[in-house]
Amino acid sequence: MSKIVFFDIDGTLLDHDKNLPASTKEAIKKLKENEVFVAIATGRAPFMFENLLKELDIDSFVSFNGQYVVFEGEPIYKNALNNQKIQELYKEAAYQGHPVVFMDNQTMKSAVKHHDFIETSLGGLKFAHPEYDEQFYVDRDLFQTLLFCEEGKEKFYEENYPEFTFIRWHPYSVDVLPAGGSKAEGIKKMIERLSFRPEDVYAFGDGLNDLEMLEAAGTGVAMGNAVPQLKELANMITRDVDDDGIWHGLKKLNLI
Repeated sequence: MSKIVFFDIDGTLLDHDKNLPASTKEAIKKLKENEVFVAIATGRAPFMFENLLKELDIDSFVSFNGQYVVFEGEPIYKNALNNQKIQELYKEAAYQGHPVVFMDNQTMKSAVKHHDFIETSLGGLKFAHPEYDEQFYVDRDLFQTLLFCEEGKEKFYEENYPEFTFIRWHPYSVDVLPAGGSKAEGIKKMIERLSFRPEDVYAFGDGLNDLEMLEAAGTGVAMGNAVPQLKELANMITRDVDDDGIWHGLKKLNLI
């Protein structure tokens, strides 16, 4: 295989209703027939897209925005959050009235029994409110934590917790990653394993957490529904995910 394509999930592979368009499924099939290596690069945890991996027959992915990378079913890179600092962040967030959800590679637990922000944010991804376990972070590798607060409130944490990178993905929720963590770092680990040339690396995305990924790829493609910042730096803009964006983008690149 001489080329590789990384796909974000939400708003890229999955449409606005979190469904996989038939044209996208067919496009992935044709990519494989053309011997193009296909991988996923997402902010989601691995347990949050198991069904999609099975449906598309994909076994290589970058998850947690680059913190947990799996190549052909085997983990090749893990970058866990600093446990002590997560504890400090959690206690400060609790004082501020901002709930958190802890995530390892197998599941997620809420530090509060219930909060509307958690229910609304994760509900948009079609996930139920996680079970309560405020001690889930203890003696465990966490690859991402979700901080729930209104837009702008994350500035306080950005200023006081330089050990972390904060990426907003919902009006009520922010991803908390190790400082410098991004999909681009995870992609580099997989590219190193496969020895691809930079010009043979393609990436499709739509959100703020795709900025570094599109910059790192030889060809970065923004969906028609992408945020303005991503469209500005993309090498190409394809159609909206609801308008067969993946199919048309791959066609335009002569990959299918």
